[in-house]
Amino acid sequence: NLRHLLKLPHHSLPEIKIKLGILLQKPDSVGDLVIPYNEKPEKPAKTQKPSLDESLQWRDSLDKLLQNNYGLASFKSFLKSEFSEENLEFWIACEDYKKIKSPAKMAEKAKQIYEEFIQTEAPKEVNIDHFTKDITMKNLVEPSLSSFDMAQKRIHALMEKDSLPRFVRSEFYQELIK
Repeated sequence: NLRHLLKLPHHSLPEIKIKLGILLQKPDSVGDLVIPYNEKPEKPAKTQKPSLDESLQWRDSLDKLLQNNYGLASFKSFLKSEFSEENLEFWIACEDYKKIKSPAKMAEKAKQIYEEFIQTEAPKEVNIDHFTKDITMKNLVEPSLSSFDMAQKRIHALMEKDSLPRFVRSEFYQELIK
């Protein structure tokens, strides 16, 4: 027990946990574990199929595509079929990260995102330039809601320029606009 080892009164333990944030690797309980992604391929729910007009807007707007659950699921399935879903998963992880209120949980999630997507040889390393990677690493010394903004913007631009046009030409998208 951390409080017992440090011989501290009970009320100061939360402050220490926040300060140790990144150093504390084990969650206190299963309830603290955040599982950010569904590893099973997502099938778009039939009931949420967008109108033709809505689907056609996605050709010109990655943001409109990402805001639509059906579009997001189709895009994710397409990227998985190409083995290139890490950019979208990183983008989603950043969106989830920006919703965190607790500094301790923010530090924990920041570390997880860094280890999974940013660090060299990460399991799902995203393709960002050294300058962006360095800025992101500096931002993580004291994690804030904007720590990943620059990297997220770079990945968004990459998806818009590269993945979206391929998606629009794919069977995944063509099925939607038939």
